[in-house]
Amino acid sequence: MHFIMEIQRLISPAIIRYLENFPCVALLGPRQVGKTTTVKMLQSQITKNSIYLDLESDEDAQKLTFAEQYFNERQDKLIIIDEIQRNPKLFPLLRSVIDKNRINGRFILLGSASPQLLAHSSETLAGRIAYLEIHPFVYPEISNHFVFDLLWLKGGFPEIFLKNDLEVSFEMKIQFIQTYLERELPILGLSASPILLKNLLRMIAHSQAQILNYSEFAKALGIEVNTVKRYIDYFENAFLIRRLQPYFTNSKKRIVKSPKIFIRDTGILHALFNIENKEDLDGFIGKGNSWESFVIQQIIAILKSGISPYFYRTQDGTELDLVLTKGIQPILGIEIKLSNAPTITKGTTIASQDLGNIPIFVVTHSVSEEYNSKDNIKITNFENIFAILKAYNLA
Repeated sequence: MHFIMEIQRLISPAIIRYLENFPCVALLGPRQVGKTTTVKMLQSQITKNSIYLDLESDEDAQKLTFAEQYFNERQDKLIIIDEIQRNPKLFPLLRSVIDKNRINGRFILLGSASPQLLAHSSETLAGRIAYLEIHPFVYPEISNHFVFDLLWLKGGFPEIFLKNDLEVSFEMKIQFIQTYLERELPILGLSASPILLKNLLRMIAHSQAQILNYSEFAKALGIEVNTVKRYIDYFENAFLIRRLQPYFTNSKKRIVKSPKIFIRDTGILHALFNIENKEDLDGFIGKGNSWESFVIQQIIAILKSGISPYFYRTQDGTELDLVLTKGIQPILGIEIKLSNAPTITKGTTIASQDLGNIPIFVVTHSVSEEYNSKDNIKITNFENIFAILKAYNLA
C-alpha cells in the first residue's frame, strides 16, 4: 500500500489562497515532511506555468548564478525554489525583483528552517511574503487508509510512515536524526559536535512533556546554560522540538513560568528510545507522555492562524495539558489521558474556573462515546477532537 500520491495535504488550499494574495509564499517545515511533493501536486492546479529549482542540485543552483536576470526573464512564470535556506542571499534580490513587477503568485520558497532562522526574508520581504508551516501527517489526512495508532507509533513523516516494514521505517528514522545532527543543523549555522547534540536530543526525549530545566541539561552535558539554550533554539527553529509556553492569568496564583518541552514527532521520539513496534510501545515507561505529545502535535498542526496553544499549571498542582486561546482569551481547555476510564481531578475543574469557566475536553485514546463528567468537562476520544476543534472555530 503506497498512497503518497493520493494523500491530499490539509494545507494545500491555503497555499493556493496565499498565492492569489501574495507575490511570495514560503512553505516551511522539517526535511522529508512533504513540502516538495505537496507543491508538485499543486502545480497542475495553478494556472501559471511553473519552474522548479532545487538548491541542493548543482545544476539548478548554477542557473541562479545571474539570478536577477533569470527571474526577470521569467516574470510570467511561478518559480518554486526548494531548500531556500542554502542561499539566504537570494532574499534581498527577491525583494528587488518583486518590487519591479509586483504581481501575486510569483515565487514559492520551500525551506527547512523557521522564519527566525530565515531572518533575511522577514526583514527584506516584509509585506511581500506569507509563511505557511507544513507539519508531518495529521490524522484527518490519512484516516481513510490507516488507524491512528500507527501514526502515533511511526510518526507522521510521509515516506517513513508509508513504509509497511516497521524495521525499515525505524532505520529511516535513525538516519533522519543522524542527517539532521550531522548535516542539516550545520547548514543552518549550528557548529557543534553531533555527539553532544545527540546526547542533548536524548535528554529532551527523557524530559518529554515535562517542564524544561536548562540547568539540568547544562550540568549533565558539562556545558554552559546559554549554550544549551542556543542549541535548543536551533532544534526548535529546525522544527525538531517544541517549547510549549505556559499561559499566565491575572490571578494571584503562583503560576509555573517555564515552558514544557517536546520532540514534535512521536516517531522520532520513539526512535530515540529504540521503540520499533507496538510491543515496544506497550512496554514503554513513557507511553503516557508519548500519547500526550502525539495528541498535542496533532491538535497544534491543524489550528487556524490566530489561535495559540499553551499549557496551564499553578504551583499548587492545578493543571491543563493544553489551553487554546484566541488572542489572549482562553477558548478551550484540553486534558489528555491514555486511559479510557480517566480520573478527573479537582485541579481540572479549578483550571476551568481560573481560565474563565472555559469548556474542557478530556481526550482519551478511544472511549466509545462522549459524555459529560462535571460542569464544563466532557470526556471524548482522539478521533472526535478534530470535529470539536472545528465546532469551536479553532481549526
